[in-house]
Formats: sequence, structure tokens, C-alpha cells
Amino acid sequence: MGSGSIAGIGTDLLRVDRIERIHARHGGRFVRRILGTDEQLVHARRQARDPRRGILYLATRFAAKEAFSKAIGLGIHMPMTWSRVQIINRRGGAPEIHLSGPLKDWYDARFGPAHVSMTDESDVVAAFVVVENLPRDQA
Repeated sequence: MGSGSIAGIGTDLLRVDRIERIHARHGGRFVRRILGTDEQLVHARRQARDPRRGILYLATRFAAKEAFSKAIGLGIHMPMTWSRVQIINRRGGAPEIHLSGPLKDWYDARFGPAHVSMTDESDVVAAFVVVENLPRDQA
């Protein structure tokens, strides 16, 4: 972590079958609502290789975005929207939070680095987010 103090912590635990049911009912519309454009590309590749991997990807991202919204204290209210938060894996595989649009501007004025961890089992996924305060010289 960076040198900032903790501004917020969020966590989410989600049953995979909930995402399976929603995806079965709404398909691509649900994917486009929850995932940003970069995430949609990764999801499509994983879904094509193995539909179960596609569902787990969707579920972990859903949980991570819920945890992020809790950590910043907004819930899913403007400027927070699902697609303005993307959880993209770095080269080594570690997930990283990428923000866009009005949410990025809002966040950058209030917070420092954000950190995310996700895990999945066959029937549940979990995500944990820690958000740091702005460094003192930026606050």
C-alpha cells in the first residue's frame, strides 16, 4: 500500500447462482450494464473458452464494484455507475481499479490509491477494497 491512511473499506460476498440467474434472464444487456468496455472484451474471451469462467468473471467484477462503492461511501449512486469502474488485471495477474468519466474526477478530488482483492469458489465470490486518503500534500 501507499503511505496514505485508510479512508474507506468495502467488502462484498455474492452467491454465483444469483449472477447466473440474472445473466440467463438478461444476457448481453446485463453484461453491458455491469462491465466497462475493457472488461467486456475479457469477459467475451473467457465466456467463449468456458461459460463458467465467464460467469465467475462477471460475478467477481460485480462483487468488486459493490465493495468499491461501499469503500467510497456512495453505493450505486451518481457519479458511481457500474461501467465507470473497471477491474483490470495487471500483467502479473493482480487486479487493479480503473475509473472513468465523472466518477474519476469525483474520486481523484477526494481519495488516494484504491486496492482490490477478489476470490471465487464454485458457489460464492468475495471482494475486498481498501481506499486510501489523499496524500497530505494533495489534500
